[in-house]
Amino acid sequence: MASSAMETCKSEDLHMQVDVEKNAEDVRSQWVLNAPEPPSPWRVVADSVRKTISHYKQKFSSLSNQPCTTLLMSLLQAVFPILAWGRNYTATKFRKDLLAGLTIASLCIPQSIGYATLAHLDPQYGLYTSVVPPIVYAVMGTSREIAIGPVAVVSLLLSSMMEKLVDPASDPVGYTKLILLATLLAGIFQTSFGLLRLGFLVDFLSHASIVGFVAGAAIVIGLQQLKGLLGISHFTTKTDIVSVMKAVWEAVHNPWNPRNFILGCSFLVFILTTRFLSKKKKKLFWLASISPLVSVILSTLLVFLTKADKNGVKIVKHVKGGLNPISIHELDFNSPHIGEVAKIALVVAVVALTESIAVGRSFASIKGYQLDGNKEMMSIGLTNIIGSFTSCYVATGSFSRTAVNYAAGCETLVSNIVMAMTVLVSLQFLTKLLYYTPIAILSSVILSALPGLIDVTEAYKIWKVDKIDFLACAGAFFGVLFASVEIGLLVAVVISFSKIILISIRPGTETLGKLPGTNLFCDVYQYPMAVKIPGVMIIRVKSALLCFANANFVRERIIKWVSEEESEDDKGNSRTTIQLVILDTSNLVNIDTSGIASLEELHKSLSSHGKQLAIANPRWQVIHKLKVSNFVSKFGGRVFLTVEEAVGCKSRC
Repeated sequence: MASSAMETCKSEDLHMQVDVEKNAEDVRSQWVLNAPEPPSPWRVVADSVRKTISHYKQKFSSLSNQPCTTLLMSLLQAVFPILAWGRNYTATKFRKDLLAGLTIASLCIPQSIGYATLAHLDPQYGLYTSVVPPIVYAVMGTSREIAIGPVAVVSLLLSSMMEKLVDPASDPVGYTKLILLATLLAGIFQTSFGLLRLGFLVDFLSHASIVGFVAGAAIVIGLQQLKGLLGISHFTTKTDIVSVMKAVWEAVHNPWNPRNFILGCSFLVFILTTRFLSKKKKKLFWLASISPLVSVILSTLLVFLTKADKNGVKIVKHVKGGLNPISIHELDFNSPHIGEVAKIALVVAVVALTESIAVGRSFASIKGYQLDGNKEMMSIGLTNIIGSFTSCYVATGSFSRTAVNYAAGCETLVSNIVMAMTVLVSLQFLTKLLYYTPIAILSSVILSALPGLIDVTEAYKIWKVDKIDFLACAGAFFGVLFASVEIGLLVAVVISFSKIILISIRPGTETLGKLPGTNLFCDVYQYPMAVKIPGVMIIRVKSALLCFANANFVRERIIKWVSEEESEDDKGNSRTTIQLVILDTSNLVNIDTSGIASLEELHKSLSSHGKQLAIANPRWQVIHKLKVSNFVSKFGGRVFLTVEEAVGCKSRC
């Protein structure tokens, strides 16, 4: 009798424990169902604006009690960071910056002349762009290592798109005016991106797209240099590989002077050899930096002493010297091509920013400090706006010169100022010495910089990690190579967006099982040891949004999986009957009316076959919309905080 009473007590305790657990689950379900109403989209926008305003208000209020001089200095330091870090500048830092500035100047001078010719501008414009923009950036920029000036990819972009509007050979003045106008507009776009905090626009060009685009542009640039290397007078203005190789083939079969080719290739081998030696021995980093300038000096002397220009070697001839002339009067806003120039400027602005910020962030991470992307956009933009007023074309961060600047031990942006002053001295006093510089040498200098732009290792890594990303990389590469620069960019952006759309309209779904010894539910294919719950199918949607684009696809996939689970196996045996389908919505951030309609159809389909639907771990916006649409009441309010609690409801269903 005592044992019977004990068993009765145990049974009552067990029932009480079950009731307590059930009550606890019910309470937690009510937590989910009775969550406060989420903020509306207008409230989110208003809060964002209010926080931005309050952020600046707090900044100004903290300064309002300060003396006027302190307030003015704080504002100036925010606009001109050099006033902040310049207060702690030492002679030791200057010695390092001086060495680094002179080192990158020796690389910058020949590269600037070469990139100007690549942009179909007179050589002095490349030198102008290496004077004013580096100084402006040194005053306003935040990266300590970046070297500002003309770069190969931007030069190619400008020339390939602008020459469709004005022929630089027949109207060089009109062409130059459009380049300066594009520089101003690009600077305005870049500054606007920073002011309006639109840094996400730069991300439209994915990493894979940039790798393919830069590699394709490097090959196109290299092919363009065959004109100077072979001494060809008449060359195609097209950039695709077919047109260029056809022009080279025709030129080679006509009488041509091999002296240009021999001279250019000889110094190209010299530059590449010094680069190889500098990589082998890090202490000889300066050897690769000065080799382009040494090549220019030696080849110029060689041509002058041997009078090779009289024997067919093509030379630069006149390079206009002196300070940067003011070019405000050359900005033609009444040009009939203003619309096309604005489009070109937008493309160039995005590409230039992408390259500059990528270079700046990579070296900032090495040095262990953060780079503010929006401030960088504003500083690069203002650099180009001021540059357009002083005969400069689009400038941005150069990876090759930045790497040399870092290797030379630069401490601050003073190295940019030293480089600019060195180029300015060259413009003032040494331009006449460039008269006999062979064009083949400039082509060699550009060609020597191109191998660093073709990153085969990174392309292989992209292939291993993500095949669709590699497709964008390959699309950009072959688009640039076989069509044009802008087509390559367009192909890359289209493929990247197609990937996003494909993932959105065909989201993955996974069947979950319980990991032994845990309360975790995971994908049964990723974790084969996960055990499925008999009579229960747990499905998780791998998408942040259930919307009109993917709702029907998800519904059909779930119904198909349920029917397959219940169908006979290979041996003709009937599988477990599914009684409960649990939808894990932990990944689902939002849902629209089409998504709700598809869930209603799913519920009806399951109910008609004697099955029930439960939802686990819905996010704030999702459960709010399900409640407002009265869907929660339609399927019995089976909403749970966790998948485990949803599984526990099977016994009560």
